[in-house]
Amino acid sequence: MRIIGGSLRGRRLFSPKDRSVRPTADRLRETIFNILAGEVKGAAVLDLFAGTGALGIEALSREAASAWFVDRSRGALALLGKNLKTCRLEDISRTICWDIRRNLACLRGADPAFSLVFIDPPYARDLTCRTLEHLHRSRSAAAGACIVVEHSATESIRLDAGVFRIEDQRRQGNTLVSFIRYLV
Repeated sequence: MRIIGGSLRGRRLFSPKDRSVRPTADRLRETIFNILAGEVKGAAVLDLFAGTGALGIEALSREAASAWFVDRSRGALALLGKNLKTCRLEDISRTICWDIRRNLACLRGADPAFSLVFIDPPYARDLTCRTLEHLHRSRSAAAGACIVVEHSATESIRLDAGVFRIEDQRRQGNTLVSFIRYLV
């Protein structure tokens, strides 16, 4: 697993030795960031279910201003910490150990509000809609924020039309990536 573009292009990231974390494949990350083009530079990034941190680190490599990483696994956060240290990104990042399934109260008071959000929950656990609801309730996303959700192609996303709008979807194998705009 490596950084695809930006100042850290080609840098290898530490990946898990087991299947406890499912990192976003390089090819899929490249597709995501090609679509995001103008959304990244200067963005305040939130990486939920962060795992290795590949999505948030990729954004930082492409000139995002800062990134917060949230995951409940201490093992994943330790691996993420190694990746941030190796890439020398500790000063513009923050890691939080939190169970996203309960809520996102850990984000209250985030300043600035997040303009780019990555959500990559474990597949087949019906966590996408719940996480979007938690994000909305936390009031931590900026109006007009771009939300990128990586989920199982068999999982449908039911959205509150006044709060979220799906702008694009891309399928790669068993994975569907939904690009959602936060309207509030």
